[in-house]
Amino acid sequence: MALEKAVITNTNTGIRIPVQFNPEEYSVNRDNNFAQASVPGLSAPLLQFAHGNMQTLELELLLDTYEAHRGPPANGAGADVRPLVRKVTGLMDIDPTTHAPPILLFTWGSFSFTCVLARASQRFIMFRPDGIPVRARVTVTFNEFKNAELEAKEVKRETADYSKWHELGQGETLSNLSGRTFGNPALWRAIAIRNGIDDPLALVPGQKLMIPQLPFEDPESGEVMR
Repeated sequence: MALEKAVITNTNTGIRIPVQFNPEEYSVNRDNNFAQASVPGLSAPLLQFAHGNMQTLELELLLDTYEAHRGPPANGAGADVRPLVRKVTGLMDIDPTTHAPPILLFTWGSFSFTCVLARASQRFIMFRPDGIPVRARVTVTFNEFKNAELEAKEVKRETADYSKWHELGQGETLSNLSGRTFGNPALWRAIAIRNGIDDPLALVPGQKLMIPQLPFEDPESGEVMR
């Protein structure tokens, strides 16, 4: 089977840059952001999902002009490696037509990553006697590229609703339920309004209530409870 090369494609121009040597490894990183809400009396803050962060792809590229052409200088042995390096680092240059660096596609086998080049660290590790570098390692970080149009195509999401159900226990009141849920017993009216309860004393064990997400707006008065 022929060796498949990793390729970086500039989607703006269609120019493909096959890597000279496939990377030994690559890492894909992803994380989420959670907002913290401190509640007096609790041992830890309450967490609420805020948003997902972009994925990143990190790898190291080896660029070489010494091993590629053994022989006298006329055959290209020991040519300056910096033009090869600039082909990679040039992917961070601003495109005058879009006023932004190009959108890239990194592919290797079945792996495909739409991205932009966010960081490139150059390390020159072999030199000719006259100081011209002939081998370099370039550590690159690609940031996942997404916009509203791509996101809409990939995932169709419904409006987030963080309301949840609670079944009343014996002797449980809206005030103590509000204190446990919101950290403030005075916010019991949000639960009452959400469930259409006119008399908070007329509750029965086993009754199921919808606990709204704060901040909660009274649909009639417009009052916001937080």
